Amino acid sequence: MDSNIPFQTIDWKSIPKTEHSGTTGTAYWQTMQFGGLRVRYVEYSENYKADHWCEKGHIVYCLKGEVINELKDGTQSTLSEGMSYIVSDDLSSHRSITKDGVHLLIIDGDFLKLKHNKSLNADA
Repeated sequence: MDSNIPFQTIDWKSIPKTEHSGTTGTAYWQTMQFGGLRVRYVEYSENYKADHWCEKGHIVYCLKGEVINELKDGTQSTLSEGMSYIVSDDLSSHRSITKDGVHLLIIDGDFLKLKHNKSLNADA
């Protein structure tokens, strides 16, 4: 499979939206898939709360609004316009919560899979 991505522009207005219900509120995804790379423009409605704990890795950039990132241990952080977070697969259980809604650019894929350190004495 060719994993090269040729130069292209993305007009997000032309990408169809899919609707995903949360425990409360709705998420709207516009998705571009390139082999093991997924790029999404995601909008969470006001009062959105994810209906699951996510363990996938992501690079998230907040374009507009604010989102609360809640970890399963109860820790919370707030991402506002111009901020990002990044995490590899399987390194956290997290979910998104909004009060007034948010627009995010989310990038994830195979490159965020957890890499295991090889033993330094592998050849010994």
